[in-house]
Amino acid sequence: NHQVRMDVIANNIANVNTIGFKGSRVTFEEAFSQLLQGPSQPRTNGASFGTNAMTVGLGMNLGSIDMNFTQGSLQTTGVNTDLAIQGNSFFVVGDGTQNFYTRAGNFQIDGLGRLVSSNNGFIVQGRLAQAGVLQQTVGDLTIPLNQRADASATTTVGIVGNLDAAASDGLVKQTLIVVYDSQGNAHDLVIDFTKTANPNEWTYAITTPNGTPVSGDTGTITFDSTGALVGPGTTTFEWTPDNFTANESIEVSFGTVGTTDGLSQFASPSTAVISQQDGFPMGELERILVDETGTVTGAFTNGVNLVLGQVVLADFANARGLLASGDNMFSASANSGPPVLGFVSEGSQSAITAGALEMSNVDLASEFTDMIVTQRGFQSNARVITTADEMLQELVALRR
Repeated sequence: NHQVRMDVIANNIANVNTIGFKGSRVTFEEAFSQLLQGPSQPRTNGASFGTNAMTVGLGMNLGSIDMNFTQGSLQTTGVNTDLAIQGNSFFVVGDGTQNFYTRAGNFQIDGLGRLVSSNNGFIVQGRLAQAGVLQQTVGDLTIPLNQRADASATTTVGIVGNLDAAASDGLVKQTLIVVYDSQGNAHDLVIDFTKTANPNEWTYAITTPNGTPVSGDTGTITFDSTGALVGPGTTTFEWTPDNFTANESIEVSFGTVGTTDGLSQFASPSTAVISQQDGFPMGELERILVDETGTVTGAFTNGVNLVLGQVVLADFANARGLLASGDNMFSASANSGPPVLGFVSEGSQSAITAGALEMSNVDLASEFTDMIVTQRGFQSNARVITTADEMLQELVALRR
């Protein structure tokens, strides 16, 4: 039994640097005791006194070998597919026929775009996304490496900056706008802001670079005495891109009425520029990112970020009942209870750290102490055997 305990300690020490390893402990229990004399009941009249039972223990047995699922420390790796769990959950991986459970998050992407365990190639389980929306079905987590972010036409444009209150009548401030059509082609549009005789008024005109007007292209912008925008807050115009037959509609925002968060009018140089527009060309998948919820997001070359999937986690009523399967994997057993699948903030209380790995929870100082205690226990038991043997030899010698 002491040798079994030594084997467990040796295994703990051997795995002190194993990713996601959980150490084990051995507990002993007293073996059945031999009853030499039973207890007697005391008499109330004082005629006799009660006596206790006399028993002799017959040694000890293995009580249990328990796994210790305390949290291991996290080590930063910088690899964005390395994941570490903070909490009691497990990653779910599958080999195509059954699922296994692990705390080791050293994952990588294989040639088919699947997120797999580096140890054995088992596929990480999760839910995929369609058009950036997560689905509910759990299966192999595959990163669509050839996915593209479709182009999107510009529908809104924001203008910020200042129009010079000291500008002379007829002064023109020209601002270039780059917008995209529905195929992702970039187009230049021009907004001319012209100072009027009214000290708090400017007109605007939207044209193409060659001077072609667009529908709904002109208007007047006014400010109050504090330089804040009076109106309009927005204007909408339509235009027809080159080689297109249908019009595209774009809303231009000059800011919030009554504030200076968009356009303002102060006695400073005119700086009106485009602040944002929501159109973009087609983009290729450039890299993937994983957040603390295990959500995998793809960053595309056009600046768009799309959700691609999410890693699923499993919890057990009795994690110590799991069966160790090798390769840092566990499988469910009759005493672990079935896995309860969930996602961070959706059924699971754990969190995920990307770019890090959970290290072994083995404490070397405790293991060495246990090793010495186990060795002393073995030596003491061996001494008992030696002494008993000498007593038997002495008994045999009496007959001689």
